[in-house]
Amino acid sequence: MDLQLSGRVAVVTGASKGIGLAVTRSLLEEGARVVAVSRKNTPELEQLAGPDLLHVSADLTDPEAPAQVIARAVEHFGGLDILVNNAGGPPPGITMPRTGFFDSNDGQWQAIFEFNLFSAVRAIRAAIPKMIERGGGSIINVSTGMARQPASVNVEYGAAKAGLSNLTKALSEEFGSQGVRVNTVSPGAVLTAWWTEEGGAADVLAGMAGADRQSIMDSIAPQMMGQVTGRLIAPQEVADAILLLASPRSASTTGADFAVDAGFVKTF
Repeated sequence: MDLQLSGRVAVVTGASKGIGLAVTRSLLEEGARVVAVSRKNTPELEQLAGPDLLHVSADLTDPEAPAQVIARAVEHFGGLDILVNNAGGPPPGITMPRTGFFDSNDGQWQAIFEFNLFSAVRAIRAAIPKMIERGGGSIINVSTGMARQPASVNVEYGAAKAGLSNLTKALSEEFGSQGVRVNTVSPGAVLTAWWTEEGGAADVLAGMAGADRQSIMDSIAPQMMGQVTGRLIAPQEVADAILLLASPRSASTTGADFAVDAGFVKTF
C-alpha cells in the first residue's frame, strides 16, 4: 500500500529509540523527510542518517523547546505536515512503575505532566499554524491504554495521558474543518527501553515479584497487564498504526483513538 507520504515533512519526538525510532525509520522508508527529536542521539538513529533526516537534540520539558523544534523543521525542510508526539514515560530522575498514589509528590506529578502532556500541548500550539499554511496536516498523540483503564500503578502517568487523549478529541473538533486531523494511538505495554534498560520497569517488577527480569518481560508483565496475546508489544506494531494515521489515506479519520494494546483495555 502506498501511504502517499513521499516528500511530506514530519516531526517525531522521542525518536532515538523504541516507538519513536520505529516511526522515524518507517517514515523514511515511505519517502518522508523527518525531524527526529530526542535528548541524545543513539547508534540506531545514527544508522538512519541521510538527507531526509535531521536530528534535533532537545529537552522537551523546557517550555521553549517544542516551538523551537517546530521552527527548526520549517526552516530546514520548508514546512510541516505531520507531528508525532511520542515522547513520554518517566522523565529523568523518575523510575516507573510507581505502585500507588502516595509514591509521588507534587514535584514528581508536575514533572510527569510536563513531559507527557505539556510538551505535546506546546508542540501542537506551534505546529497547527504551520500545517494550516500548507492546507492541513496530521497530528498523532501517543497516549496509553491506562488513559481509559485507570489503575493505581503509575496513576500520575495515566492522568497525564488521559489529558492528552481528551486534548486530542477537542483539537480534532476545532481544527478538522481547516484540514488538520488529530488522532491518538494508545499502546499497552511495549517492549521498549522503559522495560529493558538497567533499573527500568523489568528490574523494578522483578524485585517486587521475586522473579528474574527476563521472565518479567516474557510472561509475567503481559499477564499482569491483561495482554491477551501473552507478550509485550513490538514497537513496530505501534509505528504501523501511527503511519496509517499520518497518511492521507486516513483523510476521514480524526478524533479517533487507535488501541494497539494486545487486549489490555476491556471496555468498549
